[in-house]
Amino acid sequence: MTEGFLPYGRQTIEDDDIAAVAAALRGDLLTTGPTVEAFETAFREVVGARHAVACSSGTAALHMTMLAAGIGPGDVCIVPSITFLATANCAAYVGADVVFADVDRDSGLMTAETLAGALDRAKGRRVRAVLPVHLRGDVCDMPALAVLAREAGAVLVEDAPHALGSCFVHGNELDQVGDCAHSAMSTFSFHPVKTIATGEGGMVTTNDAGLAERLRRARSHGMTRTPGADPWLYEMAEPGFNYRLPDINCALGLSQLAKLPRFIARRRALAAAYETALAPLAPIVRPAARPEGSRPVLHLMTVLIDFAAAGKSRRQVVDALAARGIGSQVHYIPVHTQPYWRARNGALDLPGAQAWYDRCLSLPLYPAMADGDVARVVETLADVLA
Repeated sequence: MTEGFLPYGRQTIEDDDIAAVAAALRGDLLTTGPTVEAFETAFREVVGARHAVACSSGTAALHMTMLAAGIGPGDVCIVPSITFLATANCAAYVGADVVFADVDRDSGLMTAETLAGALDRAKGRRVRAVLPVHLRGDVCDMPALAVLAREAGAVLVEDAPHALGSCFVHGNELDQVGDCAHSAMSTFSFHPVKTIATGEGGMVTTNDAGLAERLRRARSHGMTRTPGADPWLYEMAEPGFNYRLPDINCALGLSQLAKLPRFIARRRALAAAYETALAPLAPIVRPAARPEGSRPVLHLMTVLIDFAAAGKSRRQVVDALAARGIGSQVHYIPVHTQPYWRARNGALDLPGAQAWYDRCLSLPLYPAMADGDVARVVETLADVLA
């Protein structure tokens, strides 16, 4: 059993990953080379999408979707309040407004009901995009959200940095996150604590060739080249950004992607061990709720704690865990309460988001954890909560 400090998440980098990066460093092209396309091809095959466009981060991926969809000033994007800042910021980058949706208090996810509530609050405004977040790796009810987005005339963009490998079952259908069966685009992150790592990096998947081409322009300064033209010629119809992902990072991504089945199996085994070990701590502590149909590969092992019933503040619990070698984190502070958005939108009453935030705490979960680490975490948590 590992006796050192257990962070809430960390990368798994092995010798073959290091060798893959070293080989890329010895190659002729460190960026915009063949490894980028190889990573994109492998990724789209894994998730079942027609196109995959690599970029420099998950935030860049979100920004690119806004550019590709033509979102701009006067448009409204609907974003769940429980997410990382980037989901809402990507709308601000293009001058759009954000209407925050509430979430289910026990899963933290946008639902058809909370989306409908946000659409009601946005009536009379031009809703152009809906961005559900597959929080922790659990999957939103995409078929239900797609119906509402379509009725509103909005493009549906899945923010899926937590959910590589996750699936959703509805009826006799099994949808893989990233296959864009119900959305226009899906975004992923390869930050070190995510399911696979490239250091920093992101990906957008889509089944629309036109969107894919706009995404590629957006990540490389807006430049296009005409086949058969002079090799030095390029044109820019509109500005883009330098959001390219270098071959060095893509080499690591390719190596990591080959391990995805092992990472998936390990994360699922650890999550199952957590659920068993946590059961005796109910109702003070329980895992975040699993939506019907969600078949996740958990990126985060988030528990909901009744701190008042335990007689401890969250800070006391976090500090006591850390003192005994257990890292934890809070995912997330409701974005609608951030000063920037409060100044733009005023105070909002989103009770589901507040109830989630008041109770959530993410415990260590990553493939390199030893079998005994789960028991150590839960025993320590039980002792801290007394």
